Amino acid sequence: MKSPPPPPRRPPSLAVLAGLLLAGGPAGAQQGIYTCVDAQGRRLSADRPILACLDREQRELNRSGTTRRVIEPTLSTAEREAQEARKREAALSRQRARDMIRRDQALITRYPDAAAHDAARRAALAQTQAVVDAATARIAELAGERKALDDEMEFYRRDPSRAPGRVRRGIEDNAEALQAQRRAIAGQQVEQGRINAAFDEEAARLRQLWQAKAASATGDKR
Repeated sequence: MKSPPPPPRRPPSLAVLAGLLLAGGPAGAQQGIYTCVDAQGRRLSADRPILACLDREQRELNRSGTTRRVIEPTLSTAEREAQEARKREAALSRQRARDMIRRDQALITRYPDAAAHDAARRAALAQTQAVVDAATARIAELAGERKALDDEMEFYRRDPSRAPGRVRRGIEDNAEALQAQRRAIAGQQVEQGRINAAFDEEAARLRQLWQAKAASATGDKR
């Protein structure tokens, strides 16, 4: 007589599977190892985040010893604010560096050599010099007009109050116009100084860029 067949094997319950996972069994993922160097310089390891290293970086390692992830230190409010400030400053520094590169590229494209830069300086100064020349010419005209007014006032030297109002107003207007032209010249001279200072600063930077460009071209030919 044949024995009855064995009952079918039932699949493991959810509780059993959960136990296997927690125990690191074959059905579960490997549990990481946490490691860090504490304040005393000791290297610590554990199967969970290490309390003694909450204020410093910890690494979670795979069983093979490779880094699974880096756990940043737990910071206080003041420390977080300082860290954010450092990050912002670093970002600004990177942006300033990028801006400088763009400015340098635009500068050397606009002025490929010293002759181009000198020509641009002369053109910029010529605009202000035109104003100076016009004001100087106007001053000469005003000097001639004033001489004619002074000659007319000579008749009233003993009693200037008897001079015609037209003459007195003409002398006042002449003096105001003369001061206006002198102010215009002084303003353009200040502008010429600013232009020269700006071009001098550009020239100093351009000399470095031209030298670097020449050195690069020499290196490419070798």
